[in-house]
Amino acid sequence: MPHVVTDNCRGCRYTDCVASCPVACFHANEVRVYIDPALCIDCGACIPACPVQAIVEEFDLAPEQQHWIRINAEAAQRYPTLRNRLAPLDGAAALRQALGY
Repeated sequence: MPHVVTDNCRGCRYTDCVASCPVACFHANEVRVYIDPALCIDCGACIPACPVQAIVEEFDLAPEQQHWIRINAEAAQRYPTLRNRLAPLDGAAALRQALGY
């Protein structure tokens, strides 16, 4: 099952996950990243790379997080592929601290 980027990414947009991905399945907009489920090979390299624990295996999503499956799939079609790491957004460190990471 593909991996899914959840709401912890919003406002941070740490892209350490992108650097760890062997198949370039990440897409980004101005506030976060998304995983293209059609390209994700389930290697799991992105999970420990995410400093805000925003990436979850699809089968580990809580019921209230299931909507992220659709959101990632749709957003991956709208936004460009991200192949290189970007600087985190302003305020990302504060959001990371607020999340407890």
